[in-house]
Amino acid sequence: MLFSGARLIPGLEARIAADPALAALLDESRARDAAATTPDPTHDTAHALRVAHWTIRLGDAEVGGEVEVGGVEVVGGETLDAREAIAAALLHDAVNPPKDSPERAVASAKSADLARERLASLGFAPEAIERVADAIRDHSFSRGAVPATPLGRALQDADRLEALGAIGLLRCISTGVRMGSAWFHAHDPWAEARPLDDGCYSIDHFFTKLLTLPATMRTEAGRLEAERRATFLREFVAHLGGELGRPAPLA
Repeated sequence: MLFSGARLIPGLEARIAADPALAALLDESRARDAAATTPDPTHDTAHALRVAHWTIRLGDAEVGGEVEVGGVEVVGGETLDAREAIAAALLHDAVNPPKDSPERAVASAKSADLARERLASLGFAPEAIERVADAIRDHSFSRGAVPATPLGRALQDADRLEALGAIGLLRCISTGVRMGSAWFHAHDPWAEARPLDDGCYSIDHFFTKLLTLPATMRTEAGRLEAERRATFLREFVAHLGGELGRPAPLA
């Protein structure tokens, strides 16, 4: 049974449990969590399962079903392979160096290589292996790639959604703590008289990256959900400014 909070879409738990290959990938993801020196909630199994949920949802909206996002119905064409989407999500962070490691830029390529090896051993068809591996390779923000397939676009958007909204706020602060960053500059929280530095101040990351993400989304449903979640972050920044007595310069 998946842990609490994993039942994100109808049939996700049953689909994984009924598929020996996906169940093996889930077990391996949990084993990576258990082997980590310190827990990393930004790239753990719970993160992978949320990405699986949104990869399927966004992929279906782009190429298949009808999905309501933020009160807007998005309709697409053919069906996305949910098995490939789940496999891609469970493996997309299989190689996960620290955020400030020089290896970070090649992590998605290394995860793609691992995916090719594992999926072949689990009996995935060669064409499916290449679709999954290509999607994993190109999902990374730091790689700067534009995915060429519906699976790649859905996986990239699903992973970026995790950086926005309530979960994105938690991830941003959690990552900042792991890197030794302050929440914000005590005397100039909005970088009005200094350069933005998200290596030192977590709130700066809102402006260097997070609030720019909606414009990078590759699917219509992803963009709509990203805008909804970015609105939450802007509201948080406005509240923070009010508590500090330093209104945030948000457009």
